[in-house]
Amino acid sequence: MKFEYLNPTRLVFGAGSLSRLGEMAGTYGKRALLVTGGGSVKRSGTFERARNSLADAGITVFECEGVEPNPRISSVKRGAATARDNACDLIVALGGGSVMDASKVIAAAVLYDGDPWDMIHHGQPQPHVPTEALPLITVPTLAATGSEMNCGAVISNAETREKSFVQAECLYPKVALLDPELTVTVPKDQTAYGVCDLITHITESYFNGTGDTPIQDRFAEGVILTAMEYGPKAIADGNDLNARAQVQWAATVALNGWLSAGSGSAGYPVHMIEHTVSAFHDITHAAGLAIINPAWMRFAAKSNTAKFVQFAQRIFGLDAKGSDDLDCASAGIDRFEAFLKSIGCPTRLSELGLDDRLIETYAKETLRIVHDENGLLPGRPAMSEADVVGVLRAAL
Repeated sequence: MKFEYLNPTRLVFGAGSLSRLGEMAGTYGKRALLVTGGGSVKRSGTFERARNSLADAGITVFECEGVEPNPRISSVKRGAATARDNACDLIVALGGGSVMDASKVIAAAVLYDGDPWDMIHHGQPQPHVPTEALPLITVPTLAATGSEMNCGAVISNAETREKSFVQAECLYPKVALLDPELTVTVPKDQTAYGVCDLITHITESYFNGTGDTPIQDRFAEGVILTAMEYGPKAIADGNDLNARAQVQWAATVALNGWLSAGSGSAGYPVHMIEHTVSAFHDITHAAGLAIINPAWMRFAAKSNTAKFVQFAQRIFGLDAKGSDDLDCASAGIDRFEAFLKSIGCPTRLSELGLDDRLIETYAKETLRIVHDENGLLPGRPAMSEADVVGVLRAAL
């Protein structure tokens, strides 16, 4: 293995940590743009507590509210304009993954004279990769995306019906402040989607890795098992603070770069396909993942059978005749899909009211936005347009 690992984000974890927001923020600025989503943080009282903590530290607060579940570039532009107009020197993201993703791009857009959409990889020859951004503090209120401790963001463009990503070192948050108490009011369905989201982040690097990574595999399997154990507990009893804490930590570890270090991941095909579908229909991201991931797994298991056999054995305790036992691999995928269904996730596109009319369009758009030198969707295996269509048809 040859790899580099960097994650400069300071992590503050534990119940009651929100009270330290002002203390953390005071190191980086005195005029903060506080970014929020649809209003749940205000109904729960979290917004007021966050604002008071910042004010007590002598920080003036300006607000950018209403970031969408699939955050739009229009909200990024609006937030950047507010930050510029008020000479903000700090961004604070208070919400779920969408709020955190939007906040990252806002932090960079404030210092960029061009169109922020230039930063998002959407098939253009050379996207603008940001090299500077305002300091960012993330305070997640939902355990799902892991955006609180990485340098990536996913943004949608409603006008062009595109959804894609940006990744740059300057987008790492300065501080990720994780308070499991903030997640106890998350509804059952959103909690289940968070569990699916974090597991999919892990399986993307686990199955698409190209190296021999036994240590990372064991880490990944341990986090998946933990999520499958404590996720249902958090869904059954939202006030189970220990279950909430375990799921939140699992979500962070799933995408802070540690589990995938050295894996040589060939790509994230499930996410790329889902981005296209949700760009067209604005569906919940993790709902799309719950549907597409098992369908993709059945496709990929045919050429990467040994890894899927390992998954079936270590996650579900199944017996295999050998590393090429496709029946065992398939049984493991069936068990995984059954788990997703058991916690309330959809497992077919038809459950979201989607049919086959745009399947070829989804495949074309996915490959237009992300492709390798051969025009294929990166992954293990790399996927042709026909492959993507096949996976989506299997998910109907």
